[in-house]
Amino acid sequence: MLKTVPALRHSLQGCLAMLLLGTVPACSGSNEENVLDTVRASASAAAATEIPVTDDGGYSGPELLGLRIRINNIGPLAQVFNDLNSEQLRYAKKLGIEPITDLNKTYFTKRPVIRLYSNEAYALDSLTHSLPYLVPEAERLLCRIGMNFIDSLKSRGAGGYRIKVTSVLRTAASVRELRKVNVNATEESTHQYGTTFDISYSDFPHDLSTPVVEQEDLKNLLGEVLADLRRDSCCLVKYEKTSPCFHITVTR
Repeated sequence: MLKTVPALRHSLQGCLAMLLLGTVPACSGSNEENVLDTVRASASAAAATEIPVTDDGGYSGPELLGLRIRINNIGPLAQVFNDLNSEQLRYAKKLGIEPITDLNKTYFTKRPVIRLYSNEAYALDSLTHSLPYLVPEAERLLCRIGMNFIDSLKSRGAGGYRIKVTSVLRTAASVRELRKVNVNATEESTHQYGTTFDISYSDFPHDLSTPVVEQEDLKNLLGEVLADLRRDSCCLVKYEKTSPCFHITVTR
């Protein structure tokens, strides 16, 4: 039977307790040694299992084989979400800030920008090539995507997951650095305007309180959410393959 991460943790704790206290199930003769061997093997297997946990106690790693949820087929994601950088750039220049050179410049932009923090709608990744700022329209869109994902998941009988934001506002210098390791990064990146963010489709932080859901279903559910918003002319979306994310630019 499939174990969730909490069940695995309790199994490990129980096995270790029996070993340390000597409280193996009642038995006699050679059976006692067999039971003890079984307990030792279970504890060893559980201890060898690494459980990636985020700073706030949630699980963030490759999903175990889990529940299947109802998914509405919208077509191949790479074909559905193929908005070109030139299209996204047009909206980025219209709604965004002037590109900045460093963090200090975020306090002196002509348009306001909002500082992002992990919250109930989304988890913010440890950003290595970007700064956690968006223009108000993009920040509202991000929150809407996150809450729509949570509501959609709940309507399918599941929960406990959030989307993860992996890239936000970039400077010209960070774009140059990123291009060395990511062939998808363009020199005239829409990320420089505070209108664009990336959401992972391979990693969905889980709060451990609910059953694990099949990762591919979470990915396609997020695709449904984005397709609805794109249909409402709220955003443009590019499905990135090299870096597993949806590249999203606000359009209003």
